[in-house]
Amino acid sequence: MNIQQRLAALRDLMQREHLGAFIFPSTDAHQSEYVADHWKGREWISGFNGSAGTAVVTLNSAALWTDSRYFLAAEEQLKGTEFQLMKLKIEGTPTIHEWIGEQLRESERPEVGIDGMVCSAAEVEELIKELRHHGGITLRTNLDPLKIIWKDRPAIPQNKIEEHPLDFSGESCASKIQRIRRALRQQHADGMLMSALDDIAWTLNLRGTDVHCTPVFVSYLLISTTTVTLYTDEAKLTPLIRGYLTKNDIKIDDYKNVKKGLQDYFEQTILLDPNETSYTLMKAAKRDVVRGCSPVPAMKIMKNETEIKGYRNAMLRDGVAMVKFLKWLEDVIQSCPAVLPTEMEIDKKLTELRASQPLNRGLSFDTIAGYGEHGAIVHYEATPETDIPLQPKGLLLLDSGGQYEDGTTDITRTIALGPLTDEEQHIYTLVLKGHIALARAIFPNGSSGTQLDVLARQFMWREGLNYLHGTGHGVGSYLSVHEGPHQFRMEWKPQPLLAGMTITNEPGIYLTGKFGVRIENTMLIVPADETNFFPLPDGERPRYLQLEPLTLCPIDKRPIVLSMLTDEERQWLNDYHKVVYERLSPLLTDKERMWLKEATTAI
Repeated sequence: MNIQQRLAALRDLMQREHLGAFIFPSTDAHQSEYVADHWKGREWISGFNGSAGTAVVTLNSAALWTDSRYFLAAEEQLKGTEFQLMKLKIEGTPTIHEWIGEQLRESERPEVGIDGMVCSAAEVEELIKELRHHGGITLRTNLDPLKIIWKDRPAIPQNKIEEHPLDFSGESCASKIQRIRRALRQQHADGMLMSALDDIAWTLNLRGTDVHCTPVFVSYLLISTTTVTLYTDEAKLTPLIRGYLTKNDIKIDDYKNVKKGLQDYFEQTILLDPNETSYTLMKAAKRDVVRGCSPVPAMKIMKNETEIKGYRNAMLRDGVAMVKFLKWLEDVIQSCPAVLPTEMEIDKKLTELRASQPLNRGLSFDTIAGYGEHGAIVHYEATPETDIPLQPKGLLLLDSGGQYEDGTTDITRTIALGPLTDEEQHIYTLVLKGHIALARAIFPNGSSGTQLDVLARQFMWREGLNYLHGTGHGVGSYLSVHEGPHQFRMEWKPQPLLAGMTITNEPGIYLTGKFGVRIENTMLIVPADETNFFPLPDGERPRYLQLEPLTLCPIDKRPIVLSMLTDEERQWLNDYHKVVYERLSPLLTDKERMWLKEATTAI
């Protein structure tokens, strides 16, 4: 079926069900950012495959909302379909409920559908309120049209679950559950339903392969004061994992029984996070519901010593792979400038180099390899239709990462392939200055990422330039490459920054139709060096923090306009490159070491 045929089948069903519109979010039953193929309903109905977006279909129109990361990609993918692109945060773009209200203003069917199992309680409740405000439209949540019209829909994955050893996790499953129960008591809850897949994987020290690039497994976890029950498909459990669960007093029930488990829950109160729990499951709870934030994300983002050691080791191996790749790319450009690899070919080469590293378990996200104007597409992913060869000039934006059993990596480098324009050099240097400003920040313990975000944007703001994505996100420990709730972002994010958190530093500038620049390191928040602090009496100074780069890979010096850098910025870059060389050089061949020596010489 093509997109038009899918829309026709949906509308036939909507007619029978007396619905004026249907909403397809990007999430699964666990409110995941990246989802298994079974839940890619928004992609199936619209053709847009970005990780964020919402499609809405009425009986005679269709629209898709997404953010600035995907504007260019969405425009391309929606061509030839009925879908109108709605650009989030752009002036004049209606909200979903405003658009639906206008579309159904004269409708005899002021009822809208959404699958309550794949949309959080908080989102559905807000949508109910807004739709009621816009013309008294009602929302129906008990229909999943994809069960009927998606004839070849992929099944829910049944891949085997694996243990994540204590040598990598640093804390036992029993200890984590004990901490969770203590946190629940502080919220006056006897137990909780855990829906987020990365939270479940972290809690149980288990991993899976159900979601592309994210080592999680489809499940729910129900915790009470005395019991823990894992709801998952029996086919996923090897004898080894069954024994592990039994040893840790974790009961097993079928994935489809989670709703019944909520209804049979025997304690007086249960915590359900409305941002993580689906609307359908929230309504199924029969006990007193404590609506509050799950305590798990705040625990998960605080890395213990074992996890931090794992990050450092994973970054070493990832840095080796990156250096091997960058040397290979430079050699290819110098030896065969007339026949250079394509974007997809360099993606394949880097993936192979990562795969050859010990403990590698694949990519942490699909590689973004954008040459020239493709670099201006923030989340560009080359396809056979868009793939282009590199040229011995201009800039290549390369955003990539690996999953290792002891850590997750995320790195972006913008690489000069030959002669550059003054504009390319100027923009590159602005981005580098922003990256260095944030990397050099010293800030009070508990500061918000929003308070620091301006450091990365200040130089480009002075020239009327900006980017609409966040400046940084948390990174999981062999888990999701995007981990929150802490972020560097213009929008208010109250989560305090604390020592032991990982977070990326990735400002960028994107000039549509020309090129893009982004420079990204994964950072660790650590206690600040107090050498230069003003002297104060003991006890009067609050704790201060700073950022330590975990990523080990040279930053391309060739595009830098040196006159735009201050002495402090040059010193930071030289110091960083000194560390990169010292840590990576023992792991390289003689030729690779010589290349790295040149790439990290002081400026």
